[in-house]
Amino acid sequence: MFKSLFEAAQNSTFKSPFTSVNCQAATNSPTTLTTSGSDVAPRQLAPNHNFAAAAVAQGDSCEFGSNKYFLLCGLGGIISCGSTHTMVVPLDLVKCRLQVDPAKYKSVVNGFRISLAEEGIRGLAKGWAPTFIGYSMQGLCKFGLYEVFKVIYSDAIGEENAFLYRTGLYLAASASAEFFADIALAPMEAAKVKIQTTPGFAKTLREALPKMTAQEGISAFYKGLVPLWMRQIPYTMMKFACFERTLELLYKYVVPKPRADCTKGEQLIVTFAAGYIAGVFCAIVSHPADTVVSKLNQAKGASAIDVAKQLGWSGLWGGLVPRIVMIGTLTAAQWFIYDAVKVFLRMPRPPPPEMPESLKKKLGVTGAQ
Repeated sequence: MFKSLFEAAQNSTFKSPFTSVNCQAATNSPTTLTTSGSDVAPRQLAPNHNFAAAAVAQGDSCEFGSNKYFLLCGLGGIISCGSTHTMVVPLDLVKCRLQVDPAKYKSVVNGFRISLAEEGIRGLAKGWAPTFIGYSMQGLCKFGLYEVFKVIYSDAIGEENAFLYRTGLYLAASASAEFFADIALAPMEAAKVKIQTTPGFAKTLREALPKMTAQEGISAFYKGLVPLWMRQIPYTMMKFACFERTLELLYKYVVPKPRADCTKGEQLIVTFAAGYIAGVFCAIVSHPADTVVSKLNQAKGASAIDVAKQLGWSGLWGGLVPRIVMIGTLTAAQWFIYDAVKVFLRMPRPPPPEMPESLKKKLGVTGAQ
């Protein structure tokens, strides 16, 4: 299935959905098609109007939209998601405990104090292994498939609609990618929460997996999948759509010079800022479902609806402040690392979208939009 997705994306005539096309009268020699605002080398447009394969831009390690490009995007997702989620395990542990036992853990500071007193400094690292494995797998699917679906959907609606409805395009592509990413994440997320919130259950992933299998079978690892979708899909939709549009607005209204004139370091700073803004909104829209997931994986035999009723409206928002801090920082760091990986691996990094020339002519627009 994934192979067919990669092939469909690679063969798309809209590998980069936001291109400016300069159409010229046909001549005996081939004309060229260029991607506006990027460093991509001209692509040959044959006399019969069939697109030839895009050449690799000078200095780039791969062609935009190629299988190698998508795989490297997946690698960037592994590095960005796996590393950042593992770094905030102590905060995540306290956040989960605030959600499942608010009577014992009164606040973030109190949660840290109790956790340190009961388990010592090493106790704060509980659940690091399933966190690293699970979120690395999720990052592979999330970032890699987002790029794939973005190309497929832009191909389906056409270049002009891809620009006009780009927010919807970001939302659809990210939701599709996260659907598969959560299937990869669910088993490790269930193990992580069980280790962190059930006293005496298990100290390590190696100890937790056989116990969970013996108690509830394979369902123990996927009973939280639906609430995980409820948490992660809105989160990821906001993460990608808000980031893409915020990045576009920052370059248009805040950054005092065009993106092309910014150094790689300056571009990464803008990426971090856009990521943090997106992260705050991500935390808010996904928090109730996150609380349900935490409580569900702790409570044996309970359903998501049962847990939600038990918590009540106010209980669903327990631990929101630490999660805003955690997710804001996490999202910003993920986008920064992901973009830095692209820079390090010399991958194509298309600029924010611009209105296609054909649409400018239709609308009578002059200049960049």
